[in-house]
Amino acid sequence: MPSAETPPRVRVLTRVDCHLCAQALEAVAAVCAELGERWEEVDVDADASLAARYDEQVPVTFVDGAQHDFWRVDPRRLRAALTEGGRVG
Repeated sequence: MPSAETPPRVRVLTRVDCHLCAQALEAVAAVCAELGERWEEVDVDADASLAARYDEQVPVTFVDGAQHDFWRVDPRRLRAALTEGGRVG
């Protein structure tokens, strides 16, 4: 299991009162709990540069610093990215 010093592998950009964000967070939390991975939620509206870049894509999911998904999280695809380097088979 990753230590507290290890940055979370998954980051989710969200915003307040976003139903797609709530669904994405549920999926991310479940997959990360299953795999013992850390994740974090970031309010896109708290950072003007993030809001300018990702406003229309929220929620946006990143894995290991690279954009993985937007609008929805496919648990199977996220699990594959975290365990098999992104291969869904």
